[in-house]
Amino acid sequence: MGAKMKNKIPSSVFLLCWAAAAVTFVAPDFAWAQVYSGMSAGGTIVLSNFSSPEARTLLIAPSSADKAGFDPVMAPAEKISAIPKAFKEMVEEAARLHGLDPNLLHAMIRVESGYNPRALSAKGARGLMQLTPDTARRFGVSDAFNPRENVRAGAEYVQWLLKLFQGDVELALAGYNAGEQAVIRAGYHIPNYSETQKYVPKVLAHYK
Repeated sequence: MGAKMKNKIPSSVFLLCWAAAAVTFVAPDFAWAQVYSGMSAGGTIVLSNFSSPEARTLLIAPSSADKAGFDPVMAPAEKISAIPKAFKEMVEEAARLHGLDPNLLHAMIRVESGYNPRALSAKGARGLMQLTPDTARRFGVSDAFNPRENVRAGAEYVQWLLKLFQGDVELALAGYNAGEQAVIRAGYHIPNYSETQKYVPKVLAHYK
């Protein structure tokens, strides 16, 4: 009976287990976090550290280190060579276009989406730089899941925020996360929002 049951296990289960093992092996810092799995409409296995329509099943839960308070985002940033070449070129192009340090954009992308171009937050923020629907419309983005459009608009918004806050990177990051009006209402300080209070130092840790 055991043999018959084993034969009935879908091949997709073995593929997902293999993929999870591969994630753990080749990207140990990613494996600290939760991993969701699923199957795209075309039959491709999807792995993500964000829950999304294509990846709903929790495949790897946060480790005991996470539960003890370890924040994987605060781990040392990856070397620039580890970033997918296509994304690296997009970021450098957007940074040149808007007069930004590409390392700042890379730090933001790492915290925002972990370089997952299909990342979708519970609040509807999308793509590499987690553009909200309002921000996407504001900067003329027709498809926020398009990496090039996403990075271009994100960089343009960062440039706009830096001008608004006179080059103050901390306030620009706070504005990116919470909205510029929240920073202004807070007296041009980082708003007292838990998410924003954590977001700014996380990005700066990677940037520095």
